[in-house]
Amino acid sequence: MGTSLESRAEQAEEIVDRLEDTYPDSTISLRYSSRLELLIAVILSAQCTDERVNEETKDLFKTYDGPEEYANASQEELAEALNSITYYNNKAKYIRSACETIVEEHDGEVPDTMDELTELSGVGRKTANVVLQHGHDVVEGIVVDTHVQRLSRRLGLTEAERPERIEAELMEIVPEVHWQQFTHLCIDHGRAVCTARSPDCSDCVLADICPSERGDSEIDLASGNSW
Repeated sequence: MGTSLESRAEQAEEIVDRLEDTYPDSTISLRYSSRLELLIAVILSAQCTDERVNEETKDLFKTYDGPEEYANASQEELAEALNSITYYNNKAKYIRSACETIVEEHDGEVPDTMDELTELSGVGRKTANVVLQHGHDVVEGIVVDTHVQRLSRRLGLTEAERPERIEAELMEIVPEVHWQQFTHLCIDHGRAVCTARSPDCSDCVLADICPSERGDSEIDLASGNSW
């Protein structure tokens, strides 16, 4: 079993340093060319892989141009265009409603504040953080997706379970300059090594400081269950 560093702040900094060396080109994997496309892609990515979203949006972004066209599309038409995406009916509703609000209340522009973004249908704090960071260059939080949630618990950075609380605790220990990159590093490591079901601890650059490391530890701190 790995041994965490003395403080969670030291642990967080060491994790960032090692993962930056391992994934020097880590960045967002969703493809988009505008703030609206980014917003739509992030809404679609909930409980769906970025790879699948990128495949779907190739045609979607060619078909619809601007928030008015999404807002005016019929529910059936937009849902059909998204039918390979998980929960595509609900996501079509979110996109249509969000675009209606963007047209009616924001002059057709994707808003640039947390409060305004989270008032849009289908947009929670995680989605808003992504849009702010990559659409507006505003970093005011840490995006907590399933990879960040899993790794931050496994690595002893938090014991919280809800994304909002995890984010708050991470913001206290991860240097602000790394808030945006921390998410991308966790996603890359979560996909490549620290997977949900079968993490490859033998090939992990964090194994010696990970209290969940499978060599000796009996518990996966991400789930609280035995390995």
